[in-house]
Order: sequence, then C-alpha cells, then structure tokens
Amino acid sequence: MDKQTAYNEIARILADLFEIAPERITPEARLYDDLEIDSIDAVDLAAEIRSLVGKKISPEDFKQVRTVGDVVDAVLKLQQ
Repeated sequence: MDKQTAYNEIARILADLFEIAPERITPEARLYDDLEIDSIDAVDLAAEIRSLVGKKISPEDFKQVRTVGDVVDAVLKLQQ
C-alpha cells in the first residue's frame, strides 16, 4: 500500500466510523483537537487499522499519533 492509498483508507475510516465531514480530514488535521476524536474513539480507530493491515499497532506507536498524517505513517510502518 502506498501513502496515498493509506491516506484514502484512513480518511474513509474516519468519515465512516466517526461521521466526520470529509473536507475536515486533511493530513495536518489533529485527531483530538480538530477532529474531536477521544481516547475511546482512538481504540476503535486502532481496531480498524488492525483490520486494514492485519497487524496490531502497538500502544507506544499509537501514543505518538497526533495527526491524520501520523496515522498514515503508522499504517505504512506496520506494513514494513
């Protein structure tokens, strides 16, 4: 999966799972501040990422995630 495909999948998950308007989802959008994702939502997002790539994201890696772009980078890292 390339970066654009990963971004498109993450954007789709955010829009579908959390009912976020697609225009609000940008690589620079901060999950907690801009998209209003809370810690429970983050667990759901991590589960969706696991379904997407077939691997569980480590809690340490997920704590470093702040923006949509960070989520994309984490997904790409899981695929290595």
